[in-house]
Amino acid sequence: TGPLGQGFATGVGMALAERMLAAEFNRPGFEIVNHYTYAIVSDGDLMEGLSHEAASLAGHLGLGKLIYLYDDNHITIEGDTALAWSDDVAGRFRAYGWHVQRVDGHDRAAIAEAIRQAQAETERPSLLLCRTHIGYGSPHKQDTAQVHGAPLGEEEVRLTKEALGWPPDARFYIPDEALAHFRTALRQGAEAQGAWRAMFERYAARYPDLAAEWRRRMAGELPAGWEAVLPHFEAEDGPLATRAAGGKVLNALASVLPELVGGSADLHPSTKTYLTAYPAVGKGEYGGRNLHFGIREQAMGAVENGLALHGGYRPYGSTFLVFADYMRPPIRLAALMKLPVIYVFTHDSIFVGEDGPTHQPVEQALSLRAIPGLTVFRPADANETAAAWSWIIEHRDGPVALLLSRQKLPILPGVQAEGVARGGYVLADAEEPRLILIATGSEVALALAAQQRLAEEGVAARVVSLPSWERFEAQPQEYRDAVLPPQVTARLAIEAGVSLGWERYVEPQGAVLGQDRFGASAPYQVLAEKFGFTVEEVVARGKKLVNW
Repeated sequence: TGPLGQGFATGVGMALAERMLAAEFNRPGFEIVNHYTYAIVSDGDLMEGLSHEAASLAGHLGLGKLIYLYDDNHITIEGDTALAWSDDVAGRFRAYGWHVQRVDGHDRAAIAEAIRQAQAETERPSLLLCRTHIGYGSPHKQDTAQVHGAPLGEEEVRLTKEALGWPPDARFYIPDEALAHFRTALRQGAEAQGAWRAMFERYAARYPDLAAEWRRRMAGELPAGWEAVLPHFEAEDGPLATRAAGGKVLNALASVLPELVGGSADLHPSTKTYLTAYPAVGKGEYGGRNLHFGIREQAMGAVENGLALHGGYRPYGSTFLVFADYMRPPIRLAALMKLPVIYVFTHDSIFVGEDGPTHQPVEQALSLRAIPGLTVFRPADANETAAAWSWIIEHRDGPVALLLSRQKLPILPGVQAEGVARGGYVLADAEEPRLILIATGSEVALALAAQQRLAEEGVAARVVSLPSWERFEAQPQEYRDAVLPPQVTARLAIEAGVSLGWERYVEPQGAVLGQDRFGASAPYQVLAEKFGFTVEEVVARGKKLVNW
């Protein structure tokens, strides 16, 4: 998986998916889901903080079909692990609730026996500490950092072959015995697959509805008519925070999409992401749909990747936007692997308020937009939130981040679901506009109020809601020019985050009303006034641009 520790935690997600699917689909005599999850992990994996988060969660959940073989070779790039590491690894994992064994990593029979014992342990995940020698057989480089990330070299390869009793001049040599052993996997795999398919046919005859649901989920298809449950919000439903609207949409979708599972990093009362009609997953209780990740943001992201890679689930995870930084490595990998993981990041701006600058995201939205393959939505109101969720559910070619407000927002007139899906649209227009106000999230309502004031002062302005840069950039140039006519160069972008990046939409003669410093602790109304997110400021800047 590239970054150390990520594979460790991703495997936890795969093992969790196995337990949850087994609880949902297995019936007496029909173990449709019944497999172990194995990984070979390294010293580096176990040093990374992520492995601590994920190991703790796996032990807490009692994932007994998770088996990791620790390649304990005592070497990292800089030298012996003792340079920076003196952990009691066995004691650490026992404390996490793991089943731990020690074994000679070069004794195949001993390893096989240890794996059998791990398989027999059904209540705890297993770690096999396999003491190995890196560069095994190399006369001059075994047990040194020289073989950690560099080739042996032609002469040392020859000497190693001689030491191991292999033909020294043979290249790409595969002994016949080894080849024959590995080829048995083809026959064994075909037999196992054939037996499973035969069992599934009997299962389908006995439980046709479950079999149909299994096929749909594994194919990544959506049930017919799923979108009918999406709520529509009227003006009298507001004001409503988009996090609260998102919770209503998520719970509606959960009623028709049983594959939708997830949770938060100990924040669901604030992020509104708990599926209220369903139980939580716990040790020995894997039939739920709510996941308690604890305060382990990075593990949450990696476990979600494992759930998505396994298949059968559409995972989501939530926390405050400012803590998305903790999750960046697994988000980046999800984008690289094009995994359909959903991130619900609430408390999306300085308007978090009294919690102060440590909890007020400023640079995070731009930071997420910088990740290739990640789609980011920052909806302006409840109906834009529902429209974003609608697009997200149909999108399976990469992860999506949904940025939602803490504070209540009005239900806006003129919201267009298709416009949200396209990333940007004209929310409110004027005849022959001289100015374009471009905004996202909570600042769209500000733009609408400023448009009205500008009209009173004789300045015709168009308001463009731009909830997703990535979706807008994917549209044909003709559509983008219709929303942002090139001839209207007086443009003001408004977003309560860093201004960097907005130049693509406002240059050469426009400006940005952004937040290029950290926030402060105060009620959000006071912050809006102090940092210039007011109708008066927008009007003043807009008039200046028009009179450029």
